[in-house]
Amino acid sequence: MLSAMGDPTTSLAPEIESQVREGFARHGFMKHLGARLTLLRPGFCEVRVPFGDALTQHHGYFHAGVSAAIADTACGCAAYTLMSPGSSLVSVEYKINLLAPARGAELIARARVVRSGKTLKICAADVFGLDGTETLCATMLSTIMELPGRPAEP
Repeated sequence: MLSAMGDPTTSLAPEIESQVREGFARHGFMKHLGARLTLLRPGFCEVRVPFGDALTQHHGYFHAGVSAAIADTACGCAAYTLMSPGSSLVSVEYKINLLAPARGAELIARARVVRSGKTLKICAADVFGLDGTETLCATMLSTIMELPGRPAEP
């Protein structure tokens, strides 16, 4: 099992890193949120999104949908780092627990692969609000399905 930050001693194969980064760049919703893929290691991904009024709910915190979206995407990207070149993926299930208000200058989702099977990757993600310090505001458990030999469509 990988640590919460992935394996810092192992780098991604260039074709895998390119596949993951290109896939992330095609996420229209991540572009809409202003999200960035900030860290990528085998079995690990970090995604950040800056605060913006358009991303809030009625109390002025980040909307829970933002937390869920970046956690889901981070899980998918973490899983993608362990997949074959030329494959793609889909999320098939996730559960998210909202633990505290999502507030701060940005949200950070850190995902790791808990178990990498032939078809299914089980991932976990934590979402933190950054307001001087990191506050854990959500946690997710996700199942990602690999679609071998089926590259993502541009």
